[in-house]
Amino acid sequence: MIETKVVNLLDCTFRDGGYYNAWDFSPELIETYFDSMVAAGVGIVEIGFRFTKNTEFMGPCAFTTDEFIRELTIPKSLTVAVMLNGSDLLSDEGLEAVLTTLFPNDAKNSPVDLVRIACHAHEFSKVLPACQWLNDRGYLVGFNLMQISNRTQSEVEDLAKEATKWPIEVLYFADSMGSLTPQKTVEIVKWIRNIWSGPIGIHTHDNMGMALQNTLASIEAGVTWVDATVTGMGRGPGNACTELLAIEMEEITGKSTNLVPLMDLVKTVFQPMKDQYRWGSNPFYYLAGKYSIHPTYIQEMLVDTRYDNEDILAVIDHLRDTDGNKYSRKSLDAARNYYRSALDGDWEAVESFAAREVLVLGPGPSAKKYSKAIEAFIDKHKPIVLALNTTTPIAQDYINLRIASHPVRLIADSETHTKQPQPLIVPVSALPETILAGLAGKQLLDFGLMVEPDTYEFHSRRCVAPLPLVLAYALAMVTSGDSKRIFLAGFDGYDGHDPRNEELEILLKQFKASSGVPPVISITPTAYKNVEVQSVFGEIN
Repeated sequence: MIETKVVNLLDCTFRDGGYYNAWDFSPELIETYFDSMVAAGVGIVEIGFRFTKNTEFMGPCAFTTDEFIRELTIPKSLTVAVMLNGSDLLSDEGLEAVLTTLFPNDAKNSPVDLVRIACHAHEFSKVLPACQWLNDRGYLVGFNLMQISNRTQSEVEDLAKEATKWPIEVLYFADSMGSLTPQKTVEIVKWIRNIWSGPIGIHTHDNMGMALQNTLASIEAGVTWVDATVTGMGRGPGNACTELLAIEMEEITGKSTNLVPLMDLVKTVFQPMKDQYRWGSNPFYYLAGKYSIHPTYIQEMLVDTRYDNEDILAVIDHLRDTDGNKYSRKSLDAARNYYRSALDGDWEAVESFAAREVLVLGPGPSAKKYSKAIEAFIDKHKPIVLALNTTTPIAQDYINLRIASHPVRLIADSETHTKQPQPLIVPVSALPETILAGLAGKQLLDFGLMVEPDTYEFHSRRCVAPLPLVLAYALAMVTSGDSKRIFLAGFDGYDGHDPRNEELEILLKQFKASSGVPPVISITPTAYKNVEVQSVFGEIN
């Protein structure tokens, strides 16, 4: 006879999945989901957060008020949960004042049964008193320790000891970085059990494709509360899949389930959403899990078309050596922060460009396709040839200089830059040592860059451009150098409705409208309307 266990399966799709659609789930979907959860054997549903901040549009599951929940038809067998962020309770208002605002009703007058609090280790002791406040008002309380993979045994045991002093229904640990293995998971369960005698729960992330395996290993080790989401929908790569864990739970608990309603919901709603938002493990999330990098970095870059594969890999490589386990938009969007000051370089562009024609080489396929014609054009017209980043569609001997500005690309390209023979124009004075160290030994020409929206300015040793894009920097730098004409090659445009097309179109339009700028002519096919076009073949006869 197979030994069965009592395990609570908690689905938190509308809470964790809300990071992708701003928690904007319709009441109709939620009610259909409730029915599918009951059929699949799920006993607890966490249907959202109760956020304290309201500075942008977020749907009802970001606040999950009692009023909103009461409007829903909830099967009697379901326990309803909401989650708080521990950091929200540590405002100047004071913990009790915040809780009073978030929970104006006691449990007997609220549709909420369980309140879970997600907390970092450094917030743990300060937030624990919230458990008493909620318990006094009749709520069950779950306490979730986040980023467990970064904690030592003594730290975990100390935190568990603190938790024993408070009325907590279940003490959870969360693999926030998705970096645990089944072996490490079991070890952490043992650490907690050394101190904590109550129920233990786990919340896994799927960075390394181990969310389900880690959850199952934790159950074997004695965990009795487990989280999952439909199709794994959750921040970054997502979580253990409810539909898969429900299959495993039939054997673990000995209870039969009906997955048909859930699978219908996956097919009609959640799989199309997954196709749109692209959660799920991939090599980038795997690396983030391996190096304990916050998954939101990867999530943000995957939906931002400015980041190609080498950019993402470069960011990961950079974050593994810094404080990558804490998400910061400033760290990710580095260029827009580096170039806020009007810093002069020590190199004057007129030294190379005064009264000269310039050919700027871009990354588009047309530059390589017509490379022989472009080389013939250079032989005939003798322009200064400036290549963006590491672009090399023609023979190296034809390229005079290179230019780069985006810190992420500089990280990605640093090794290649050191091997290329041309001097590299960069805003050296604005870049941190961590980036410049990768360019050690490279001849750098320091020309300053300041980013100011909707602005181009041209000075002897610096320029102002509306974006930190290398094309904007190149156009402004060449104009500062008093060039008489700018030719472009390899600026085809991006595929389909890529937003970078509009971004570059606006940039070129602003440049064209600026005073004192030279004409800009593309000699290869281009999608951009604010550039004059001539055929390279008509210029080499």
